[in-house]
Amino acid sequence: MSHPRPPETELVRLTTADAGELLTVQRSAYAEQARLHDDPHLPPLTQTLELLITELADPEVIALGLRAGGRLVAAVRVRVQTGTAHLGRLVVVPDLQGSGLGTRLLLAAEAAVPADVDRIALFTGERSAANLRLYRRHGYVETHRSDADAPPPVPAYHLVHLVKRVRRVTPGG
Repeated sequence: MSHPRPPETELVRLTTADAGELLTVQRSAYAEQARLHDDPHLPPLTQTLELLITELADPEVIALGLRAGGRLVAAVRVRVQTGTAHLGRLVVVPDLQGSGLGTRLLLAAEAAVPADVDRIALFTGERSAANLRLYRRHGYVETHRSDADAPPPVPAYHLVHLVKRVRRVTPGG
């Protein structure tokens, strides 16, 4: 299977003004995850525009995107809380998945976390093989699994929780 060639992109900080476009990208990207897990109720698919606007306005949230010719083609959000950055909703538009944009955005998100963060935590569905490969390739280690909170009749599946320890070099230290 050949992967699409990544377009030239610009890394941007996303704001509430980007919420509508971000929600569209998020829903299109998570459609495959819903299929893999037989779960149409994934939170990224049911999140409302109003909730997304509230999330993007939160000062604890860093939202980054990649734009190609003005089009939002990938995005990620990081919530920073007491030494831990919670990385989530790493999405790439379906026509460019597998092109390296996810890796680029993951590395940009890691670089954007504040200096007092010593670990980055995330989770993904157990059937998300490509996501798991990406995270493991970049040093994320599985810590545990938890039951997904899917309503019946969705078959049971697990969320895989992963953590990456980050060390910051402090000036003079």
